Formats: sequence, C-alpha cells, structure tokens
Amino acid sequence: MRQPAQFTETVRHGSRAGGPALSVHVRAAAPGTGRRVGFVVGKAVGPAVVRNRVRRRLRHLVRARLGRLGADVAVVVRAHPPSAALPSGPLGAELDAALQRAVQRAGVHQP
Repeated sequence: MRQPAQFTETVRHGSRAGGPALSVHVRAAAPGTGRRVGFVVGKAVGPAVVRNRVRRRLRHLVRARLGRLGADVAVVVRAHPPSAALPSGPLGAELDAALQRAVQRAGVHQP
C-alpha cells in the first residue's frame, strides 16, 4: 500500500483490533486487487533509526502471515511506542492476536 487514500480508506472503513504495541485495521478490498499491506510508524515510536527498525521487523512478521489472509484484503498495521522495545516473539504474538480479531470482525474470508 503506497497511496494515502488507500490507508485512509482502510483505517476509516475497516475493522480494528490491537494491543499495547500495535493496532491492525483490516478491510475487504475490491475483487482482483490482491492483498495490500501498509505500515504506520509515527514519531512517537522513536527516532528514525528505531522507526525503520520497527517497520522492517513488522514487514518480516507480516510477510510470514500473508497466507492466512484472504485473496482480496487491505491491512494497515500501526505501531505504538511499546513496539520498539518488544522482542520479535512477543511482537509476533501480539500481531497474530490482533490480526485474527480484526479479520473476524471484518468478516474477511480466510483460506
């Protein structure tokens, strides 16, 4: 996901779930658009080096979970300040829980 309108659409009209370290917004996308994932890591998370590290870690964690999502879905993962201090294991567990709840709330078909 690269266009601001795509982020806005997903956040405003998607289902949200999250915890202290991150929030996940999920929305069913138009048929044929495929899976789209975007990341929001604000300045509150830390300086640029920390934000980029969090974004890379989240990208790696989400890539491993793409198979669990439906074919046409838009996802926005928003990192909160505690995400910078969490090891990958607990961050992945929180991502799993938030993603599962958001997908169920959105009613997105899972393979």
